[in-house]
Amino acid sequence: MKFLRNLLDKQEKLFKKGSKLEKLYPLFEATDTILFTPSSVTHGRTHVRDALDLKRMMIVVVGALVPIILFGMYNVGDVAHATIAGGGSMLDTWQTTVFQDWLGLELGTWWSNALFGALYFVPILIACFTAGGIVEVAFSIIRGHEVNEGFLVTGFLLPLTLPPTIPLWQVALGTVFGVMLGKEVFGGTGKNILNPALVARAFLFFAYPAQISGDTPWVAAMSGPDGKSGATLLAQSASGAIDFSASTHALGSESWMNAFLGFEAGSMGETSALLCLVGALILIATQIGSWRTMLGVVLGTALTALLLNLVGSETNPMFAMPLWWHMVLGGWAFGAVFMATDPVSSAFTDWGKLLYGAGIGVMVVLVRVVNPAYPEGMMLAILFMNMFAPLIDHFFVQANVKRRLARNAT
Repeated sequence: MKFLRNLLDKQEKLFKKGSKLEKLYPLFEATDTILFTPSSVTHGRTHVRDALDLKRMMIVVVGALVPIILFGMYNVGDVAHATIAGGGSMLDTWQTTVFQDWLGLELGTWWSNALFGALYFVPILIACFTAGGIVEVAFSIIRGHEVNEGFLVTGFLLPLTLPPTIPLWQVALGTVFGVMLGKEVFGGTGKNILNPALVARAFLFFAYPAQISGDTPWVAAMSGPDGKSGATLLAQSASGAIDFSASTHALGSESWMNAFLGFEAGSMGETSALLCLVGALILIATQIGSWRTMLGVVLGTALTALLLNLVGSETNPMFAMPLWWHMVLGGWAFGAVFMATDPVSSAFTDWGKLLYGAGIGVMVVLVRVVNPAYPEGMMLAILFMNMFAPLIDHFFVQANVKRRLARNAT
């Protein structure tokens, strides 16, 4: 490490102001920050220093995402294997070449399933980081400021919200749109009002709905003439496939426990509510994710689901969906833990976080139930409440100001 430190110190003069590579200094500084520490640090007794900076915060969040990433890759292969074993699909030509001809493997074992999923997840991750990295560096060079670590988490979150079969060019296009219009136009990391990863996913959903929704994108294998549709459990429940009046609350052979564990078709990182719960414990223990926001989402979801259960509907089966099904289907758990708690785009006052989270919980159930044509509502719910977070904080801050003025009035 000392050799690398000395090497970077020697090269720094090439990027200083007045040198030929002056405009590329943000790129050099980003490399130095990733490997070591930011170039600007506080010194002296007049500064209050904290061990938790932006870089460490991002690393902790990525660490909480690692189990979800590993399981997501495994689940892509497991769902494909289950579909193929059921006679409803077959491998594409390139999949056959890699697994059967080159490696001599068949899907079914845990490590072959994980490897199969990695063939889908890793290219999407690379496309996302390449496109987003180019935008980040370009804006840093144009504005003359440093490249920060804000995109690190976005680069991991966005691939986890996408289906495995999405074209890579769409991943790159969505990433560019999300980073530019979701963050950079507002001034960069820390100034955006919307979650960049959700902005990118919303763009892809509305621009290319066939590649990010419907029945076909969720199974990473070629569909045969009698192929399995690959529809998510949430989409099947909206169509009435789940009998919520039954005591088992099962979708055919799919039980609630399978949905909780994540053994179902869906976006690569959103299926396992269990691992999202583990991530929630990590974020709460490190004080990076707000437990108030998460609690607000839970309360808002529970109260709205219970209310709609009481109202009921003879034509819409989603009215009967219990709250425990809402919490394990679709992107509810992933959104509540990793998206809603984004410290930049969410509320920052204590009571504001509870109200902000409750609004997300109410909105996600309303979108799912009232509009069964669009069964997943977490993305829209969070983006909607992102716009109201500053207003929520404004009222709570003003209320605090008035209370303090009244308490200290003379």
